[in-house]
Amino acid sequence: MALDSETFEALIATVRRFVAERLRPLEAQVETDDAVPDAVIAEMRELGLFGLSIAPEYGGLGLTMGEEVRVAIELGRTTPAFRSAFGTNVGIGSQGVVIAGNDEQKTAWLPRIASGEIITSFALTEPDVGSDSGSVTTRAVRDGDVYRLTGTKRYITNADRADLFTVMARTGEEKGGRGVSAFLVPRDLPGVTIGAPEKKMGQKGAKVADVVFDEVPVPVANRLGAEGDGFRIAMQVLDRGRLHIAAVCVGVAERLIADAVAYATSRRQFGKAIAEHQLIQAMIADSKTEALAARALVLDTASRKDAGDDVILESAAAKYFASEMVGRVADRAVQILGGAGYIADYGVERLYRDVRLFRIYEGTSQIQQLIIARETLKRGG
Repeated sequence: MALDSETFEALIATVRRFVAERLRPLEAQVETDDAVPDAVIAEMRELGLFGLSIAPEYGGLGLTMGEEVRVAIELGRTTPAFRSAFGTNVGIGSQGVVIAGNDEQKTAWLPRIASGEIITSFALTEPDVGSDSGSVTTRAVRDGDVYRLTGTKRYITNADRADLFTVMARTGEEKGGRGVSAFLVPRDLPGVTIGAPEKKMGQKGAKVADVVFDEVPVPVANRLGAEGDGFRIAMQVLDRGRLHIAAVCVGVAERLIADAVAYATSRRQFGKAIAEHQLIQAMIADSKTEALAARALVLDTASRKDAGDDVILESAAAKYFASEMVGRVADRAVQILGGAGYIADYGVERLYRDVRLFRIYEGTSQIQQLIIARETLKRGG
C-alpha cells in the first residue's frame, strides 16, 4: 500500500537533504578509505532505508515500486556505495524471502532485515557461471533434516558484512534452471568462508567477495519454496532489482548533468562561458534528453508493476537503456569539464568509473537485449 502523498513527499525531502548535506561531503573520504563510515550506516538505519521494500507488518516502510524508484533516483545523486550499503537489504538480498518465504521465514528474518540489524546478500554468480545463471554448480544434497551445501560463489555484493545469504544451488540432476533451489544460509553456519574483498575499478566502499560453502549444514526449513523453484525465484528477484538499478542510473545522470552545467556556466573560454558554445550545448542537450527518457521509462514501468502487469520486458528495457545512458552522460560530463573532468578533485572522474558497473551486474546489457527480444517476440511486437 502506498504512503499518503504528504508522508511520501516528506520522505523524499528527507532523503534529498540527507544526500546533499550528509553524503555528498563524504564522497572523497569513502573513495580514499574504501568504506562507508559506520556512523552513516547507523543514520541510514534510523531513516528506515534498510526496509524500503519490506511490508510495515515486518517493520519496513512498505513502499510501492513507484515510490521506491523515486527514492532510488534521489540516492543516485551521490556515490553509489552509499546506496549499496543497504541496497541488498532492499532488493536482491531480501526479495527472495518477500516473494517466496513462508510465514515462519518472513517472521524470523524480515524484521531484522528491515531494521538493518542484519545485512543480506544474494549468492548466484560462480567462478564459471555468470550470465548463464541456470548452470550453477554449487550443490545442496539432502541429508535428513539438512542439506549439505558445497560450492563457491563469486562477486557477491556486501559479502564481507552479510549475516544472511540467499544461495542458489543445484538439488536435482535435471540440467538448467529446473534443477536449482534457493536457500537462506546464515553466515555463522559451519563451513561458510568469506574471501578477501576484490579490488575494483570503481564504486569504492561497496565490497564484493567470494563466498565458499564447504559441506554447510543448511536446515531444510531454510529452503525457499519447493525444490526446483530457485531459478524462478532468482529471476523474479532480478526483474525487480533491475528496475531499482535503472532508477539509480537516472539519479546519477541527473547529478552529472547538474555538475556539468554548473561548470560550463562558470568556466570561460574565448571570452565567454563555455555553456554559450553550441558544441557544449549539444552535449548537454543529448544528456538531458536521454536522462528524461530513462526517467519516464522507469516511472512508467514501476507504475505498471504496481498495477500487477507483467513487466519483464519493460524492466529489462529500463535497466538496459538507463545503464547505457548514464555511461554516455558520464563520458560527456568528463568532456565538458575537459582537464578538470580527469582530475579527482571534481568527482566526475569517480562517477565515470562508478557507473561502468551498472552495465554488468544484475544482468549485462547483452542479457537485457536477449530478454527484450525474447519477450517482444512472445508478444508479437
